[in-house]
This record gives sequence, C-alpha cells and structure tokens, in this order.
Amino acid sequence: MSAVRTARTVLAATLVAGLAATALATPALAAPANHEDHKGHAATRQALDAAVADGVPGAVAQARDGRDRWTGTAGERGGEDRFRVGSITKTFTATVLLQLQAEGRIDLDDPVEKWLPGVVRGNGHDGSKITVRQLLNHTSGIYSYTEDPAFQEKVFGPGFLEHRYDTWTPQQLVSVAMAHKPDFEPGTSWNYSNTNFVLAGMVIEKVTGRPYGKAVENRIIKPLKLRATTVPGTRSAMPEPSSPAYSKLSRDPSAPVHEVSALNPSIAGSAGEIISDSRDLQTFYRALLKGRLLTKEGLNEMTTTVQISPDYPNVGYGLGLMRDKLSCGVEVWGHGGGIHGSSSFAQATRDGEHSLAGNFNADWTGDTQKVVEAEFCGTAPKE
Repeated sequence: MSAVRTARTVLAATLVAGLAATALATPALAAPANHEDHKGHAATRQALDAAVADGVPGAVAQARDGRDRWTGTAGERGGEDRFRVGSITKTFTATVLLQLQAEGRIDLDDPVEKWLPGVVRGNGHDGSKITVRQLLNHTSGIYSYTEDPAFQEKVFGPGFLEHRYDTWTPQQLVSVAMAHKPDFEPGTSWNYSNTNFVLAGMVIEKVTGRPYGKAVENRIIKPLKLRATTVPGTRSAMPEPSSPAYSKLSRDPSAPVHEVSALNPSIAGSAGEIISDSRDLQTFYRALLKGRLLTKEGLNEMTTTVQISPDYPNVGYGLGLMRDKLSCGVEVWGHGGGIHGSSSFAQATRDGEHSLAGNFNADWTGDTQKVVEAEFCGTAPKE
C-alpha cells in the first residue's frame, strides 16, 4: 500500500509504507456480497462492493447512527471478522497516557528523557528536548523505524516469509530509528513516526511498572467489555472468526499474492499490534468521544490538533487521534491502520453518535477513504 496516496492514507498505511499501491484482479474465490441492508447505508454497501471489484479480496464494515446498526461485507469476509487494526492501536496507547496524566502520575509535557533516560539519543536525537506530548502528536522529529530500508526489506519485503515469527523488542525498534538522523527539530514540523508510539508504550511501562498492553487491557478493554479486542504481544495466530490476510510483499504489480495472516506483531507493538473487530472499535471510539474514558480536560487535549501539511488543511492530528473534514463538510474523528494484509479504519462524529469501522484484507490495493465518505456523506465512491 502506498503511504503517499493522500494524507489520510499516510495515517492508515503507516506499517506497510514500504509497499506500493497496485491493482489486483478480483480473486476467483471471492464470495458474493453478503449484506444486511438498512436505510441510509446504500452508498457504504456500494463502496464495499467497489473495493472488491477493484481487487480487494474481502471487505467488512459496520456502522452505528443513533439506534440504527448496519453491517456490510463483500468478497471473502464475515461480519464478525476479527482483524489486525494496525495504527488504530495508537489511540489506545494515547488514551492510557492521558489517563495517567489525569491521575497525576505523569505530565505529557515531561521530557522523554525523564522517563526513558538514554533511550532517545544518537545521530542528533535528544530525548531531553522532546516531550511525551510531541510523541503523541508526531511533532517530535524522531525518525520512524519503519522507514529504515533494511527493516523494510526484512519485515515488509520478501524477507517477511523467513522472518515473520521473529520477536522484536521495543528497544530494538527504537535502536533502528536512532541509527538515523531526526526528521526535524522537535516541535518545528510534523511527520508520522511509528517510533513515537513505541516510545509511548515504553513510557507507560515505566510509569506503571507493567507492560503497556496490561494497561490497555485493564483501563480500556475490560471496562468497555471489548470481547473481540486483544493485545497479542508475540502471539502470531489470529483468533476466530477471521478471514485470511493477503500481501504482495513487493512493489512489483505482477508479484504473487501471499497469505500473511500469521505474524509476530512485536514488529508493531504499542504503535500497531492490537486485534479487534468492527463492533469493538466503534464501542471504543464512541466511548472515548462521549467522555467515558477521559476527563473533559483530557479529551480537550486529545482533540487539540496540529496541521499535518498545508496541502491538507482539512486534516489535523491530535494525541493519537485524527480529525478529518470530509468532502461534504462532515467532521469525523478516529484513526486508520495498516499492517501486513490488513487496512483498517475507525471514525466517528465528535459527539460519538455516528460511527464506522471496518477492514480490507489486503495491503496493496483499495481505498478505505471511499467507504468513510460513503457512510458519512451518503455518496457512492467516484473514480
């Protein structure tokens, strides 16, 4: 999947940034579209069908609007499929840190060096000049380890088939980033960096004395009863129900398609390892935006955005949360996520009343933004 197709796709595809967007013929095994139609979601249904027609093996989405609930599938998918959510994990990680701040256990304006002494250092990186807040809104300037060419070849390219079960510690991932120069001086610009959220997870562990995943489980998953949501750690298998995930592991449009469902998600950690489903993701974002997980002050901080680029004035990034003003003027909040064979999306209106979440089980083709536009703007995707 291309990481430069649009600003929104940059956010959605961060963990597969080394792969190029190409076209794939509709798989011969694609099942007929299976929909539970409800009033008001016809455009969303059409967007899912169009994604499969364009080469995505399978697509699933679920929406809630007031009391209306709708689930749609196309291709090789089930409505209750679980999937790897990729960078949607970042909102979970940021929520925990905002909770810890509300409890007086950390200040987001603390320098990273205070909590992780000596970790952010080398080639111009200096943790004493970077705040925890700058990690969460991607203004730290820290190089993203997923941009490292050797890492890309080993993890996203053909080397994946040999190394898919390798374990990467957070320290190893940060070390990959520290071998490069920073992207810019802290606070002077914006650039999406997965290293930021690996470090955020390390800060949570330092503050709580337990792995960040335990904090996510105890503070978010259990209270919200997210039964399909897990923090897998190093567990490679996907829980059921789920559908296969597919990748070309190459920039070559003629490269073969590989089944990549099983992998060691430590390559993503607190930047992108979580597994969930469409229902749970909506429950999470609705609860978050309705103020059930954070104080009013904390939610205000999370939704205070920085501009990601003058070229995209309608897109802003808060603390692990993205604001997107759609073509019809509707403003939605959420995040996208990409990891091997998986492109996920989860958005909701600011009041948490109208929400959408879903997944494509491919990482080199398909535009999830068309599904978002269809649901919130009521328009079928246009070429």
